[in-house]
Amino acid sequence: MDKFMNSSWFTKIVALALTVLLFTSVNFTPGTGKKSLGFNTPGETGTETIKNVPVEVYYDRDNLVVTGAPKSVGVTLKGVKSLLISAKNQREFKVYIDLSDPEIAMGEKKVPLKIRDINEKLTASVNPEYTTVKIQEKVTKEFSVDPEYNRSLIEDGYTADKPAVSPQTVKITGAKDIIDQIAYVKATMALSGRVNETVHRQAMVRALDRDLNKLNVSIEPSVVDVSLNVNIPSKTVKLVPVQTGTPKDTVSIKSMAVFPKNVTLYGKQSVLDSIHGVSVPVDVSNIDNSKEVELPITVPDGVKKMSLGTATVKIQTEKVQPADKKTAETEKKPPEKQDEQTKSPDTSAQTKVFKNLDIASSGLADDEDLTFKSPKGGKIDLTLSGTADDLQKVEPDDIQITVDATGLEEGEHDTVIQVKVPANIKWELPVKTATVSITKKDKET
Repeated sequence: MDKFMNSSWFTKIVALALTVLLFTSVNFTPGTGKKSLGFNTPGETGTETIKNVPVEVYYDRDNLVVTGAPKSVGVTLKGVKSLLISAKNQREFKVYIDLSDPEIAMGEKKVPLKIRDINEKLTASVNPEYTTVKIQEKVTKEFSVDPEYNRSLIEDGYTADKPAVSPQTVKITGAKDIIDQIAYVKATMALSGRVNETVHRQAMVRALDRDLNKLNVSIEPSVVDVSLNVNIPSKTVKLVPVQTGTPKDTVSIKSMAVFPKNVTLYGKQSVLDSIHGVSVPVDVSNIDNSKEVELPITVPDGVKKMSLGTATVKIQTEKVQPADKKTAETEKKPPEKQDEQTKSPDTSAQTKVFKNLDIASSGLADDEDLTFKSPKGGKIDLTLSGTADDLQKVEPDDIQITVDATGLEEGEHDTVIQVKVPANIKWELPVKTATVSITKKDKET
């Protein structure tokens, strides 16, 4: 057996068999006629239609733009079947439109579709045979890019500046009549979810007509960098310590000071405009002596965030005898406490009203002026209550009505009105606070 496989006759038989198989694979076609073996006889002709053949357009691409040419066409081939099958499978032929003549005129032209690189023994026809193209001058023009974004995605209370784009201009190339249609050049920043911080994105550039239809042009660069600066309005206001609770009988609260003096609030501008200070409640019920305490600051309604979460309050006290304290509390008692006492006055108590008393100010810097927004003109009525003998002795000079402007910055502020009257006299004001405006004095020239 080995001797037979190594013989030249065995090699020749195998080569012949492979040749027959190759011929059969190329020429075999199923049929119902009397050609029972289904072989194509040499010289048999046929027709093949090839669809979606790409069309190449030859023209001066540096200076011209051609539109209207079909992207693909159908080609019908006729000839010997073996050649048809080879041409169909290999597709070495090309369909083209030749506009390479430098003398070609602008405008619409009816031009033939041609075919090349086809076997000369085959005939070919293109469908359609002719097409109409438009030849125009290629134009390059520079345009400014308008960056845009979805404003509804900015988180409530935050504001966004006009987006910045880099580069600010792009070069757009296309047919002259298309370039003339450009009305907008947009770069839309894609945002996902609610935005409350500055963002940077890359955005595709689009050329649009007046109806916002995208135009078929070449843009360089086609992608730009867009930055959106997102921030939140802020306002710095004074921290105001507010005494709560009742100190012990042997302790008198001389003063309270808060550090730092100011806090920065962040939120909607309309909310910030209505806030002139933030109260820090200080419970003095268990205070025995002077001390410093760290207290939380409550975020006002509508404010998104604050620069501080806590503040330090320095409390100054002094030891007093219970009888002395009663007199001191009478002088310092806030209006709401006085209201509680006047609900059940002694049957012998009487009242006396002083009209249009001036409200003085303290703690004002030398280069500052203070004006009253309310009460108007810095004048207020004061109602005193006590025995007839005590009231008769009270004169306007015995009454001190003040607001403390210590640490107040320029702008409007709400401040507590403080009242000092003789001992054993109770007092009542129509309002508890005054609105004042702090301004800098004009420098003398």
